[in-house]
Amino acid sequence: MIKAFVFGKFLPFHKGHEAMIHFALSKCDFLTVLVCCSDTEIIPAKTRQNWIKKTFQDENRIEIKSFNYLESELPNTSESSLEISKVWSAKFKTLLPAYDLVITSETYGKYVADFMNINHITFDNSRRIIPVSATDIRNDLFKYFGYLPISVRPYFAIKVVILGTESTGKTTLSEKLAAHFKCSLVQEVGREIIDNSKDFAFEDLVLIAIEHSKNIKNAELANSPLLIIDTDIHITKSYANFIFNRELNVEVECYNANKANLYLYLNNDVEFVQDGTRLSENDRNLLELSHRALLKKNNIELKEITGNWEDRFEKAVKNISKLIEEKNNMNFRDTNLE
Repeated sequence: MIKAFVFGKFLPFHKGHEAMIHFALSKCDFLTVLVCCSDTEIIPAKTRQNWIKKTFQDENRIEIKSFNYLESELPNTSESSLEISKVWSAKFKTLLPAYDLVITSETYGKYVADFMNINHITFDNSRRIIPVSATDIRNDLFKYFGYLPISVRPYFAIKVVILGTESTGKTTLSEKLAAHFKCSLVQEVGREIIDNSKDFAFEDLVLIAIEHSKNIKNAELANSPLLIIDTDIHITKSYANFIFNRELNVEVECYNANKANLYLYLNNDVEFVQDGTRLSENDRNLLELSHRALLKKNNIELKEITGNWEDRFEKAVKNISKLIEEKNNMNFRDTNLE
């Protein structure tokens, strides 16, 4: 029986890692994947383990282990060094005794194998099979997002929610923003379930909440990290309070799916258009107060969007572009600990 292991930070786990693990499984009878996580890295080892476990959930010849270490005690570098490899090899001997083989995509893999007196196989050292590295992804999430496995993408999803009362342009703006940023759009599912805002049942709101959260989760798996979401759970809950004077309770998982990085609230300072399915203008404005009260109660920080249709689009683009810039240069390390 050949026992092998691969090791790395998997920060983040990407399709190159996935391909290496598949390759390693073809070279052994049992494989251990060791996730090495230092004390200065902000993504927990458990999260990284779960990414790999979900990806290989149908493979019974693999185990995913983690090793948390202090950078003050073990050197943290991706450079190939005999001295550093010797230190890590001693630790690997303790963590993974009686192994026959190590598979890596790095030059230092051979050093580790020699110090451990086991065999080494190199996989795609030149990154020709899967032309990406974790560093590439950390430096430009949007450019390389497609190289993240399905299990990883929800973690890095960037959600922008468009909120507001009726007849404030949420749907039109959401569609324009998704087209502008070439990203996923989660449309307001309420339009599919409720034809008329003046005629629906409380149970319809329950169904809307469930279906909308499902649509958000599905959109998280697409090839862009950015999601433009038309309306969210707070608005659905507000309708329940306003129309039925009842609290709409949802599962924690449903509520969490709706959590966003940015909430753009469309002010009702535009002309009200009655299309025959909406509340009266007076009720629409009262609903506005209900929305804002609930959002405030839940400590949702809003970016107010006012003005005409062109102004709204420009202001929304500006806010989202700022968010993208922040997220596209993510710091995966806790600088307070360095």
